[in-house]
Amino acid sequence: MLSPLRSILSWLATILLLFILSEFGFAKTTVRSWDVDGVNREATIVEPETRSTTPSPLVFVFHGHGGTMEHMRKSCPIHEHWPEATIVYMQGLKTPGQLTDPEGKRTGWQSGPSDQQDRDLKFFDSVIATMKKEFLIDEKRVYSTGHSNGGGFTYLLAAVRGQMLAAIAPSGAAAFKTKSVSEKPISVLHVAGQNDPLVKYDWQKIMIARVKQLNRCSEEGKPWNSSGRLKGTIFMSESGTPLVTLIHNEGHKFPHEAPELIVKFFKEHAKL
Repeated sequence: MLSPLRSILSWLATILLLFILSEFGFAKTTVRSWDVDGVNREATIVEPETRSTTPSPLVFVFHGHGGTMEHMRKSCPIHEHWPEATIVYMQGLKTPGQLTDPEGKRTGWQSGPSDQQDRDLKFFDSVIATMKKEFLIDEKRVYSTGHSNGGGFTYLLAAVRGQMLAAIAPSGAAAFKTKSVSEKPISVLHVAGQNDPLVKYDWQKIMIARVKQLNRCSEEGKPWNSSGRLKGTIFMSESGTPLVTLIHNEGHKFPHEAPELIVKFFKEHAKL
């Protein structure tokens, strides 16, 4: 049996450890649930590594068709490159795919307005309401990124919830059911593979052209991120909402260099 002094010392050591874990370099990761029209929805939240009285940026991350929030947390670890931000990795439901899985046996996101009774837009609305209520969030720095079907849903968010977002970063995505890219000009980083066998590069070039038109971008681009294998091009905008393209020569994959560059881009843009 511990003596009273040893019990006190043990208690103090526990308190000190908890303080260190909460204050220095250990991000808190939790899985949260929401009831959306009677359906249980889930997301993984990664909080900033250190406590701060300054509101944090908020980033939503959407997996591709057949993916999971956990896989996206590992393949697109935004939290590792932006430890000061609050990151939400969203989990989709079984959804018929536009290009594969017509029976809807795998998880995904609605592909356009009113699709699936807008269940995923309602999910986003529920989550962002919780984040604003329970977390210290900088509402001028809310972002969305996603790959494939998740990138298409990111374009849909920009179109119908664009007033909430500062910038988006779709990858391997096109969103032809979405009539416009956004309600208003929005800063965009688009990642595309020139040899994508699923979401054809020509389709993605159409989306890129839509963004250029909406944002009134210059026709001539300039180098962006000149270092590393994944080099980008920036097209400046009269509206202050540029387009950056990250074009690689591979297929329908999410480049492992992309998360760091997405964070770099997001840091450069706050809501106007």
